[in-house]
Amino acid sequence: MPHSALDALPLTCPMCGQDLYRRTGSLVCPARHTFDIARHGYVNLAAGRALVGDTTAMVVDRDGFLAAGHYRPLAERVAALAADVLPDTGGLVVDAGGGTGYYLAHVLDAAPAASGLVIDSSVAAVRRAAKAHPQAAAVAWNVWERWPLEDGSAHLVLDVFAPRNADEFHRVLRRDGALLVVTPAPDHLAEVREVARLIGVDERKPERLDKALAARFRTETRERLAFAMRLDEAGLRQVVGMGPSAHHRDPADQPVPGGITATASFVLTVYRPVPHRGTAT
Repeated sequence: MPHSALDALPLTCPMCGQDLYRRTGSLVCPARHTFDIARHGYVNLAAGRALVGDTTAMVVDRDGFLAAGHYRPLAERVAALAADVLPDTGGLVVDAGGGTGYYLAHVLDAAPAASGLVIDSSVAAVRRAAKAHPQAAAVAWNVWERWPLEDGSAHLVLDVFAPRNADEFHRVLRRDGALLVVTPAPDHLAEVREVARLIGVDERKPERLDKALAARFRTETRERLAFAMRLDEAGLRQVVGMGPSAHHRDPADQPVPGGITATASFVLTVYRPVPHRGTAT
């Protein structure tokens, strides 16, 4: 990659839609809209608009939990599936709501010719994502809005436990691209839910996911991945603190002394984009 992974990306100005290019320590467009590159390496493209994402405490817990390797089997499977759908020439991988870039880094290790971009609304997360891999860049942005990316520029979109903006998935993907979605299975962290007040998982989630994406995507493959994790007190505290249940957790709740063995269980689905009606195949 050139001096910054940002240099090679097809980013567009969120204010006028023109291409962004690097000029010293900023990204600028022909209309002179300017976005500074933070010293951590990421760019906030929200242009002063408020971003609501994971808190610093949640990101720190997630970073510690993932660094301990608890979800490494999932990351390795995501990377293998990504390598299967990416072309030999690499292409662009966009990690939507990608947090600290943990899964994207594994994908880029498995696809060394590819480049990657994390889009996330948490500034605390993109600070880490910008340094997750030499081939990865990160921007702070609301994934529910139109993404600052050119049409048809991505070969793969990753969505791992993140919001799903079907219209933007479809717009930024090439016709021969793929969408890889990871969701928790109903038995995910079942043992943790017994000792902590975690939000449950909808048993019909895959069915609802297919329905939500049906107008834009067809299902190509779906698989389950499950494995046991031994969580000590720190790991148990982190897995609770890094997820949505952190917002609802009673501060009086305490980790189980000595930790527990918990089930990690996921559904991994590969989708392919379908043409818009009236579009030639």
